[in-house]
Amino acid sequence: MIVALLNQKGGVGKTTLATHIAGELAMRGQHVVLLDADPQGSSLDWTQRRSQQGLPRLFSAVGLARETLHQEAPELARRADHVVIDGPPRIAALARSALLAAERVLIPVQPSPYDLWASAEMVALIREAQVFRPALRAEVHQRIVFADSVAAGRLARETAPDSAAAREITALVDELLRWTP
Repeated sequence: MIVALLNQKGGVGKTTLATHIAGELAMRGQHVVLLDADPQGSSLDWTQRRSQQGLPRLFSAVGLARETLHQEAPELARRADHVVIDGPPRIAALARSALLAAERVLIPVQPSPYDLWASAEMVALIREAQVFRPALRAEVHQRIVFADSVAAGRLARETAPDSAAAREITALVDELLRWTP
């Protein structure tokens, strides 16, 4: 499965969800490659923070903020069980390439009118795509444990295993795996 987290707006949780999805899959014994397609490199920063904390590496992380992502991701997918793409904000050609590479696309949106307005174009594209592929029902809410875990280079599952955040990520990954082509 190749899953991309995309939204033209920054700061909506793409990196947090990408690292958590990749980590959840890895903790289930899957070989996962996380592609950091955001020139800011926050997913790579998270993996470095994890290493600095002496925590084991859960998955491979590669910086791939190039418009050829859709050509390179399938090759990486042949050598892994899953590829998770942490998409870029506001870079049309790079986001398009990530969209072309993905079998599943998640669009994180903050619960505010500004974010919904900024995401309107992407949401419209997804509504069109729903004719061919179903939408997921799992929801992941904003939670303090996500901010705390990211700062520590950990997953919510590691810092608060019984938390609602950990359960939401588990439910999201369960649903993604059920819909794997």
